[in-house]
Amino acid sequence: MIDRRRFLTSAAIGAGGLSLPTLLQAQEDTQAIAEPTFDMSPKVVQLDNPLPPGEIHVVPDVYSLYWTLPDAEAIRYYVGVGRDELYEAGEFTVGAKKEWPSWTPTPDMIERDPDSYAKYADGMPGGPENPLGARALYLFQEGIGDTFLRIHGTNKPSTIRTDVSNGCARLTNEQVIDLYPRVPTGSRVFLYEKNLLPRA
Repeated sequence: MIDRRRFLTSAAIGAGGLSLPTLLQAQEDTQAIAEPTFDMSPKVVQLDNPLPPGEIHVVPDVYSLYWTLPDAEAIRYYVGVGRDELYEAGEFTVGAKKEWPSWTPTPDMIERDPDSYAKYADGMPGGPENPLGARALYLFQEGIGDTFLRIHGTNKPSTIRTDVSNGCARLTNEQVIDLYPRVPTGSRVFLYEKNLLPRA
């Protein structure tokens, strides 16, 4: 688990760490998102501390997913994240990738909300109405395998920058289509704890 102390002190995550000043700048940028003209498209940003290229870092406090690049740069995508009680921080690898994936709610989801999920207990085929959207990255952990957490698309762009999901990180379909070919199977993924950044 990536705790507050490890995050704030930029302790090693692989060979580096996302520094607080970098993320505070990202937070300032996202505060303008309420403006109708705000640009939601992916953006290359400079990191204060270099990270190994080819990793995903999800920072829920600023609803941002960073795909790291060489030369201390990253592509920032805006995301929706899990509701507080369902969000799971940790270190993962991309164990599988699927285009227009099928979806089956977990038993826990069906138990929490049978009216919404029980009808899909046998699964839902991929397509525009599927909750996983156009693409999905499946997050695995050593000794566990598939964690049932995903980084995936959504056909509900209004849910980006909200705490709405059952634990997954979601991008718009357009943005997950952009991210998907960049991320090889086996890539490392870091989901940071919530409330690491001070509130404005």
